[in-house]
Amino acid sequence: MQWSLFVLILMGQCAFFTCHLYEYHFIEEYKNWTEAQSYCRDHYTDLATVTDNTDMERLLDCAKSRDGVWIGLHEIQEVGAWRWSLPGLEGSVWECKGGQSDCEADENCVKLEDDGDEWEAEECSDRNKFICYDEDRKDNKTFHFIDKMETWPQAQSYCRENHTDLVSGCEQLKDPEFKQERPQDEEDLWIGLFRDSWRWSDGSNSSFRDWDLDLSTDGDDKKCALVENGKWRSDKCDEKKPFVCYDDKLILIKEKKTWEDALNYCRHNHRDLVSITNPHQQRWVQERAKQADSDLVWLGLSYSCFLDLWFWVNDNVVCYDKWDSEEPEENCERAAAMKKGGEHEWVSKFKTEEFNFICTLKKV
Repeated sequence: MQWSLFVLILMGQCAFFTCHLYEYHFIEEYKNWTEAQSYCRDHYTDLATVTDNTDMERLLDCAKSRDGVWIGLHEIQEVGAWRWSLPGLEGSVWECKGGQSDCEADENCVKLEDDGDEWEAEECSDRNKFICYDEDRKDNKTFHFIDKMETWPQAQSYCRENHTDLVSGCEQLKDPEFKQERPQDEEDLWIGLFRDSWRWSDGSNSSFRDWDLDLSTDGDDKKCALVENGKWRSDKCDEKKPFVCYDDKLILIKEKKTWEDALNYCRHNHRDLVSITNPHQQRWVQERAKQADSDLVWLGLSYSCFLDLWFWVNDNVVCYDKWDSEEPEENCERAAAMKKGGEHEWVSKFKTEEFNFICTLKKV
């Protein structure tokens, strides 16, 4: 270990590293959406998936000054699924209200009613006040009541531009600070629950959407999404446009191995066990974990008795974590694994246990 990094650890400071677990590639060839999808799958991983604003900024930088480029979002014929505005939240979105679903409702956005904790589906074009939340690198959350009447898409856009997102998920809705921030004077409030029929080409569950609020995404003949002038709109899938692919730098190994064997496998066949240094990387890794054959997947994080702290195999100190408890069990025989489902928290497990694992790929 380099001495400078060891000094940082002793001083209790974090050395922040930036690395991307995937890359975007702009393809300046004019193809329809299906042809673009086939090209990306043949040469890279798939058409571009976007998980959050960080992705969006990188995609725009990749296709700078380009108008009308295909991304990997397309509309299907099935009834839209309910999703949280915040990417990465899964499970039954109605469990917060005892499992009662409004799946038969025609409306596609949800509000908290003024008379308590009841939810009601409502037209997204209606106007309500709303609550945003902020999330820092340590998953600490704060809530902000916004005293403005906005449509659901406008509320979502405001929260993403000024905070993190609309309040989303059972954990946030049950948070005492959320309830404290919520006004007591009988206000209907938008929450970050919506329904749509759009799906990503690679099958990922990212709920991130960045539609141009001035352009409709409706229309029987407009089933494919593109980025134009920094926002998304839909168009006919047979239109020919340039496009953006992504190349994944992760691989899920569906073999059950101990932590040490998983580490050796990754280093021998690929690059290393995966390290996570920020929430953005967490969301990308958990998309891979969802496909695992085991309930947990090993990460490249283990406890060092010499340093008396958790340490990543790529020599990064732990500046970001998502433990399922405030104090994970610590001893020299333990390493971190991510849960396959739920909120994808990390747990401390004995290294001799066997799970699937995620490797980073070698640089080409």
